[in-house]
Amino acid sequence: MNMMNEFIFGTLATLERRVAYARARQEGVWHHYRLEPYTPRPGDTPTLFVTTELPQAIERVTCHLVEPETADIELQPGRPQWDLLNWCYYQTWQATLPPRPAGTIVRYTIQAYPAGGGEPVAADQGGTFSYLVGDPAEPAWAAGAIIYQIMPDRYYPGDGRAWRAANHLGEIHGGTLRGIIEKLDYIADLGFNCLWLNPFFPDDTHHGYHATDYFSVNPRLGTLADVRELVKQAHQRGMRVLLDFVANHWSSQHTTFQAALADRHSDYYNWYHWLDWPRDYETFFGVMELPKVNVDYPGARNYLLKAADYWLADVGFDGYRLDYALGPSHDFWTELRATVKAARPDAWLFGEVVETPTTQLSYEGRLDGCLDFLLMQALRDTFAFGTMGVAALDNFLNLHEAFFPAYFSRPSFLDNHDVNRFLWLVKGDKRKLKLAALCQFTLSGQPIVYYGTEVGLFQSRDIVWPDGRHIMEEARQPMLWGGEQDPDLLAYYRWLVHLRRQHPCLWRGRRQTFRLDDAAGTYVYGRSDGQETLVVALNASDEEHQVEAAGHAFTLPPWSGDVLNISFPFQFSRLA
Repeated sequence: MNMMNEFIFGTLATLERRVAYARARQEGVWHHYRLEPYTPRPGDTPTLFVTTELPQAIERVTCHLVEPETADIELQPGRPQWDLLNWCYYQTWQATLPPRPAGTIVRYTIQAYPAGGGEPVAADQGGTFSYLVGDPAEPAWAAGAIIYQIMPDRYYPGDGRAWRAANHLGEIHGGTLRGIIEKLDYIADLGFNCLWLNPFFPDDTHHGYHATDYFSVNPRLGTLADVRELVKQAHQRGMRVLLDFVANHWSSQHTTFQAALADRHSDYYNWYHWLDWPRDYETFFGVMELPKVNVDYPGARNYLLKAADYWLADVGFDGYRLDYALGPSHDFWTELRATVKAARPDAWLFGEVVETPTTQLSYEGRLDGCLDFLLMQALRDTFAFGTMGVAALDNFLNLHEAFFPAYFSRPSFLDNHDVNRFLWLVKGDKRKLKLAALCQFTLSGQPIVYYGTEVGLFQSRDIVWPDGRHIMEEARQPMLWGGEQDPDLLAYYRWLVHLRRQHPCLWRGRRQTFRLDDAAGTYVYGRSDGQETLVVALNASDEEHQVEAAGHAFTLPPWSGDVLNISFPFQFSRLA
């Protein structure tokens, strides 16, 4: 059984939570957005699936189409099956939906009707389901993206400016948008072709996730003119720019929340989920300063859709990393996709969905993909904790790559602003970071590098404190510049980024295992696209090993890797 070695930001961090989750997902009436195919294309007739697990007999299950026209479609029952966890029978029902032209938003509800009468039971505890007919694939440019993640307050104050004196990591450190602009040449020289900016909206935190307005810029970070210049100059250097967009929640100081708090009859009252107005309301993980937005209420939804359109169509961003995408409804994401793709057909959308692969795949056709938290866990278990052998890693990769369609984005990362830095986990052992990064950069998912990882940025303690608090700020130290940077690590990351840019087989080719020795900790695989083949050799052990694979001999010191380019017709060159 795979047990996590550390805290992972999400809702399934413990075995107990996973068991409760598995039981709850089966008991009742559930659709879970199960369509085949997940994203119907023009002319497709998708099959819809529903399961019922209730104490009373179900006579029929009906799909009520509400858009683009109204109609009722009866589902047909399948053979009963046994649910081991809940120790009872359940039944699967299905129906075929009619074909639609591209760009159509289809909306429907599902209800199960008990035999002998009684109130119908709504699937997934109520709500409207929807999908957008069209191509679910990521934009063409995204396949070759190599992403650099920046938290503006922690990156660079600007030329001639010092870091702000701060008493602790939760305080403002003084990074600015102008500082990022002045470091674009540094980022471009490393070879990155895509930036991901954590939020820069007005708020009183260092991280930007307590926004009070989605149409302006935090004055301490800069101005809207600075944002426009940053995007323009990044584009001039061949870099796309992604903005971190939070649809699930914002600050309790947001003017709409303050208006709803003051007056129950305010137009903004329904923008939120009130439990006991004005004292209690739904929040982001119990943080009262972060009320959950009712994205299914037209006013709140339109505000968010207008903001998403604005930063793409007016300011020029190239897409969004969508924070806590699990929170808003799938129907919201369906409409956001339609809005975004209308503004920028080549915009890239990927979400933070710390969940099972099945749940992640339910966002197909709404998002272009999801951040690959499962791969992050596997890479850390293999190269940082040593609890996953290379054979288990290879098996995971084989299944993981087969589960997701090739067109579903799975951006990869070793660390980010919500987890311990990889280098801290390995107690500063650069060999292990380099080896993990080599593996990351030679897999199919778009690699993300969290600012500072490339220069040895460290932290002083675990983000999980002895008293149980999770202090993410530990992984958000200010960026290192000048002589504080590790030049060897920096050169290695520059090599990795340019390796991936110069060899498209790393992101469009197929992976094949050439050699695997779990006891020795050696692992050799190739990536080939029919034009060229790169062979990657890894030694995740404390011993030196001689490995023969793909007709070549590798000498691998402890915790090291090598890359061999096999170009057709059979000319060889070493890259590391």
